[in-house]
Amino acid sequence: MSEQEPNPQQLVADLVHLLTVEPEEPDNHFIGPPRDDGVGRMFGGQVIAQALQAAQRTVTDGKQAHSLHAYFLRGGKEGPPVHYRVAADFEGRSFANRRVVASQANEEGELIPILNLTASFQLPEEGLEHVDAAMPDVPPPEELRSDMEMRQTILAAMGDKMSEAQRNMILRPRPIDMRTSDKLHWMNTEPREPSAHTWFRTVAPLPDDQALHRAVIAYASDYTLLGTSALPHGLSWMRGELTGASLDHAVWFHRPARADEWLLYVTESPWSGAGRGFNRGHIFNRHGELVGSVAQEGMMRRRAQTAKQ
Repeated sequence: MSEQEPNPQQLVADLVHLLTVEPEEPDNHFIGPPRDDGVGRMFGGQVIAQALQAAQRTVTDGKQAHSLHAYFLRGGKEGPPVHYRVAADFEGRSFANRRVVASQANEEGELIPILNLTASFQLPEEGLEHVDAAMPDVPPPEELRSDMEMRQTILAAMGDKMSEAQRNMILRPRPIDMRTSDKLHWMNTEPREPSAHTWFRTVAPLPDDQALHRAVIAYASDYTLLGTSALPHGLSWMRGELTGASLDHAVWFHRPARADEWLLYVTESPWSGAGRGFNRGHIFNRHGELVGSVAQEGMMRRRAQTAKQ
């Protein structure tokens, strides 16, 4: 590790800072910090996680987030902070609902909405239980190479086919360690079945704060998901063959989970068409328990120069 690269503890500390929204006037308004090293377009998982954190800051009676549904309106930009306005639309005995609008200043200084999110909260309780989703049999994370190692290997093989800025973005140290047992879309050049299995956890321990762990899981759930719908086509965003953007994103939290312990993210894409790809995900802990579910639809279009080939 070079002296310029942050250690795992610093990477996770930076992630915790990134997902810590601060109150601003008037009440139920919050501001989310930008990444210190961010360039270009903001990662969708970042604005989802910050919006969830803003909603969670307004629920103080023990209710916990059990689901969120978000729509991306515009791409956020790295650099300017994001402002979050939270509305308490419902406050019941067992459930509560929050509606969040995330906005970012344009060049004229006007706040423009970039994401709408609703989150539902519930007081913990016992209930009827069943699970109709089995954890697949995949190699444990200890037997797999990290996503970063594979990126370094593939980029070395690509030579000068990518710009220096693209290479720096791809090789930027991340606070989430991801290990896949499959070829993700950026590794895949041949059509294959639309499913992937990826272990993830933070690279260092997190504080004992379940609200933060939910936010980190929401943050990480935006990784690998949209790329699953590209697998049957043998095309990749990283190789410049596709253009795309997330359109919506939903997460259901079924049981408490720690984002600093290995979680298996199983993704599948049952459909793509009309310039869109639909993707679903299940998240399991090491005990095989289903801790969360995810769904997302995104824009997915073949680049014009690729289409002509």
